[in-house]
Amino acid sequence: QVQLEESGGGLVQAGGSLRLSCAASGRTFSSYVMAWFRQAPGKEREFVGGISWSGGRLYYADSVKGRFTISRDNAKNTVYLQMNSLKPEDTGVYYCAAGQVVNTRAPGAYDRWGQGTQVTVSS
Repeated sequence: QVQLEESGGGLVQAGGSLRLSCAASGRTFSSYVMAWFRQAPGKEREFVGGISWSGGRLYYADSVKGRFTISRDNAKNTVYLQMNSLKPEDTGVYYCAAGQVVNTRAPGAYDRWGQGTQVTVSS
């Protein structure tokens, strides 16, 4: 099974950019669909975007489409989330997740999760 660890979070001003990374252990990374979720205080965890096994299929929440980009490097066992034009409402803990079903946005469909990295966007 794969273990996940996020990095790259921090404090940024509105309009700025951050790049999150999620490093996976194990040899089966390329067999997983990967996704990013986020959770703001007092709110439910919400889907941000996902990427298929080879990276050929990408899907995003409407709230981040055009601003966020997911990519993966299977040789490095890493998935990335490039976040541009950040808004205060993007603030939250960002989690990467691994699953088996492509184009699914439900947290319950992902069975491996990282510990999360905090992203704070100031206005």
